[in-house]
Amino acid sequence: MLRLGMHVSIAGGLEKASDRAREKGCDAFQIFTTNPRSWRSKPIAQQSIDLFSSWLKEYDLHPVVSHMPYLPNLASPRDEVYSRSVQALTDELVRCRLLGIPYLVTHLGSNLGAEKKDGRERIAEALKKAIADSGGDVMVLLENGAGTKNSMGSTFKDIASIIESLPGQSRSLGVCLDTCHLFAAGYDLRTPRALERTLEEFDCCISSNRLKLVHLNDCQGTLGSHLDRHEHIGLGQIGLEGFRSIVCHPSLRELPMIMETPVDSRRDDKANLLVVRALASLIE
Repeated sequence: MLRLGMHVSIAGGLEKASDRAREKGCDAFQIFTTNPRSWRSKPIAQQSIDLFSSWLKEYDLHPVVSHMPYLPNLASPRDEVYSRSVQALTDELVRCRLLGIPYLVTHLGSNLGAEKKDGRERIAEALKKAIADSGGDVMVLLENGAGTKNSMGSTFKDIASIIESLPGQSRSLGVCLDTCHLFAAGYDLRTPRALERTLEEFDCCISSNRLKLVHLNDCQGTLGSHLDRHEHIGLGQIGLEGFRSIVCHPSLRELPMIMETPVDSRRDDKANLLVVRALASLIE
């Protein structure tokens, strides 16, 4: 069964997220466990932990995925920002463990013009420290970037080099592929053959066993534009044929897929879910 979901709000309490996910028709969902625009996070009350866990079981929602907040930058050459970023990653891994969330998605950040090699080393060291200090079994999913200026992780080789530098944390690291970012970075997904070539390259560089999650988003920009602008499913440059290929692919359809699409006068979250389910139903 294809498990589809959206990023949902935790406004009013973490336990509210499952109700919102169920109302939207999700099988899985993604959240920020804290304010994504702040460095500070409040401790999670035991009552919220218990309610969150019980509603997930009640509604059969899985997996739940957490996403790192916006401010941390694991590649930053600025020592204060870097130190706070490592601590934020550690804290988020602890929060995920308390909530029973198996995956934490993180962007790899920006080197702010410094050497790419230095950025990769900083990311690797941040991951190594945070995984060791958090003391849990939450898997960190490295999300590919769109190739915007100074961003890290926009190529499979870039992600592979980080994973390969951390053999001791191998079991704690996976990958989340964002389709908008892939396309913007130059990886074609518009046809079954183009998708197959992209997945073959991923498997060659990283290994398909590390792919645990797909962020399912269309792209406003053209192929290789480096424009990180999400679009409704099928209304962007990847198009309906591309998404039909993705959700019907025999290996990808076994993975959870989370949408981070816009909400506007054209479509809401439910409408995008219906589009994807219709595409997936072609082989079900």
